[in-house]
Amino acid sequence: MIPVPSQVRIWLAVGRTDMRRGMQGLALQVQETLGRDPHAGDLYVFRGRSGNLIKIIWHDGLGMSLYAKRLEKGRFLWPSPADGAVSISPAQLAYMLDGIDWRNPRHTFRPECAG
Repeated sequence: MIPVPSQVRIWLAVGRTDMRRGMQGLALQVQETLGRDPHAGDLYVFRGRSGNLIKIIWHDGLGMSLYAKRLEKGRFLWPSPADGAVSISPAQLAYMLDGIDWRNPRHTFRPECAG
């Protein structure tokens, strides 16, 4: 898991991203497409066309990091391209990385009575 400090904002770059890009290419996309500073300390999450791979870039004050995760089965749930850049919480990012619907997480078990 990525050690995300609580004050860090997490941005989803909606739409498709060319997953051949590395840190510099994704940072350039943050500047040009999202109009944000990739060195400000926020996390930026990108998803490719197939939907089973995401990349995350993060500048922690010392340097830029690139994280990647590919799902063996299924796809990462992603907002529609009309939404622009979407901000999510660290908990929602954790759900996303586990392949859970981060938009509406639900408990799968709820006890009906104690004991």
